[in-house]
Amino acid sequence: MTSRRTLVTAVAALTVVGAALAGCSGSSGTAGGATTGTLSFYTDKAAWKPDFESLNATSKKDADITLKTTGYSDANQYDAFIKQSFRTSKSPGLFTWHTGDSLKQLVDDGLVAETTDIWAKAVKEGWVSEDLRTSYTFDGKQYCVPMNIAYWVMFYNKKTFDQNDITVPTTWDELNQVAATLKSKGVTPYYQTSQLFTFQWFQHLVASTDPDLYKGLEDGTVKYTDPRIVDVMNTWLDEEKKGWFSDAGSSTDPAVGLKQGDFAMIDFGTWYAGNLAGAGMTTSDYGMFAIPAVNSALDKTPVAVESGPLCVAAKSSQKALGLKYSEWWMSADAQSAWNKAHGDVAFNPKATVSDPALAKIGTEIAGPDYQLYDRFFEAMPTAVVTVALEQFGAFAANPGDPKPFLQKIQDAADKYWASQKK
Repeated sequence: MTSRRTLVTAVAALTVVGAALAGCSGSSGTAGGATTGTLSFYTDKAAWKPDFESLNATSKKDADITLKTTGYSDANQYDAFIKQSFRTSKSPGLFTWHTGDSLKQLVDDGLVAETTDIWAKAVKEGWVSEDLRTSYTFDGKQYCVPMNIAYWVMFYNKKTFDQNDITVPTTWDELNQVAATLKSKGVTPYYQTSQLFTFQWFQHLVASTDPDLYKGLEDGTVKYTDPRIVDVMNTWLDEEKKGWFSDAGSSTDPAVGLKQGDFAMIDFGTWYAGNLAGAGMTTSDYGMFAIPAVNSALDKTPVAVESGPLCVAAKSSQKALGLKYSEWWMSADAQSAWNKAHGDVAFNPKATVSDPALAKIGTEIAGPDYQLYDRFFEAMPTAVVTVALEQFGAFAANPGDPKPFLQKIQDAADKYWASQKK
């Protein structure tokens, strides 16, 4: 997946941090405030290293900068390395991180470089939306730039829809009718799991019922035990009782499950198109649509967005080089090259998206009829997310009265928000 939040404390692998930092000290070909040369780049997405480095020809031509990429595949080891690097003179010129609470912690500690001027230019050039800028704004200033974005949408099996004379729904009532029709034909409508990706139905139900209710969960002004949240969970419970969701404990790869018709629809980020391709599906086999809002009175349909940031360490010797690369990265040329290398939708609406299906839904959601909100993973405090994922998973595995599950999440939220007042 394109972005993830560390769900456990980064305590493992500290014994190798010193050696890794030593690797940071090698010559990058760039001194002090130089704005051209080789930029040391660290990422927790080791599998993407060839994709990042494939951009070197373009970035060399456009900005006279190339990346020297070091990839980590162990999330805890990577987080420990990055946090430790801030204590040294070898903090990275460019690195990937996580939005939301994780990024806020770095900003609060003064560890990442401000990018307000870069964002101002990007917005002026039409390279990025105001909605996305909000995700990178702290106390009126911006930090880091988006590495990528993904919209959380509904993937569906076209053959299953065609066999049951179903068309893509555009309203919540139509979506419910689709689910009811599929169930009556012996087809499970939706995929679900009890592990990790347990939050997406909750986030959509809340945000598309009342975006302000979702924002209240973000800042602690709304409790998970609020009657309105209980009502949302009871909607989910009703759907569970109708048999609209797959076995939450199944070990079948969901991409394979969608392909073989175990269920008709799956709510995931647009990056999941790559997983479906890996399972042997093409856009002739599957489609995507923005999930309709529960509340039809909303002016715009809320769509969850996840975005992984590229950051520059505030005290890095390559700070100027990292910021120049960050500015180039936001451009249409850079994002067209990145999309060609890696795929998915583009945060820059002027970029060329190589996959026609992704281009279509990306253009649609970037239009005036949709409003972006941060994915649950990034929107909520880490301590709350950890407990919430467990409780949503437990609820999916054994659906019942939602109040005990919500109370456990609220207990974690109360503890977190109390700690912020000290």
